[in-house]
Amino acid sequence: MKVAASRLLGGLLLVCSPAYAGLFADDDARKKIQQLETRVAVLEKQLVEIELQNKLAVRSLLNLQMQLEMQSSEMRKQRGLFEEFGHAQQEAEKRQKDFYVDLDTRLRQMETGGASRVAPAAGDAVEGQAGENRAFETAYGFYRAESYREAALAFRDFLRQYPQSAHEANVYYWLGNANFLVREYAGSFAAYRSLLDKYPDHPRAPEAMLNMAECQLSLKKKTAARSTLKKLISQFPGSDASDKAKKRLATLK
Repeated sequence: MKVAASRLLGGLLLVCSPAYAGLFADDDARKKIQQLETRVAVLEKQLVEIELQNKLAVRSLLNLQMQLEMQSSEMRKQRGLFEEFGHAQQEAEKRQKDFYVDLDTRLRQMETGGASRVAPAAGDAVEGQAGENRAFETAYGFYRAESYREAALAFRDFLRQYPQSAHEANVYYWLGNANFLVREYAGSFAAYRSLLDKYPDHPRAPEAMLNMAECQLSLKKKTAARSTLKKLISQFPGSDASDKAKKRLATLK
């Protein structure tokens, strides 16, 4: 009897042992799967964070590029302004030199018994040149101080008082800017138009034409603005204003 019971118990153990082994194997597999799932989740989270950091880095680079382009554009404008003042100074020096040559000639004539009433006229010329320069500096001072209405009035007065001034082209340009900034778009367009008509080869001509297109857009004349931008691209290829005109034209489609 005992022998039979022992045999029966042994048989049960032999039958149950694979089941227990299979159960333990399944638990190990589940644990490994859970571990793998946890690692995958961690890796996916890290990947999302890396992608976000990459996007932020690209955005920062784009912002930096835009800032560099703006600074470069501002430097070009400042260089153009310095060139304008340098040109104006050269013109003033030339006039002053011509005046002294003329004065010396007249003084020699006086010494040899020539005309005796020419010196006051020469003095008037010097005084007129000084007054012209002061008027321009005053008008431009208003502009730099962002008093655009006062600047526009001063530039218009300057053009009336000194119609043949060496500053005329620059005055038309700054008058156009001042009018635009106070939303006097028609007056702004007219000033730029005068600059292009009288000084088509002036360094500010391409930018003046670009600004004319902006005036036309502000006046709801989109077709005319497109025509102006195309003319700018054709007339001044390779200029900064031409590149800007291409980008502006693309936004008007």
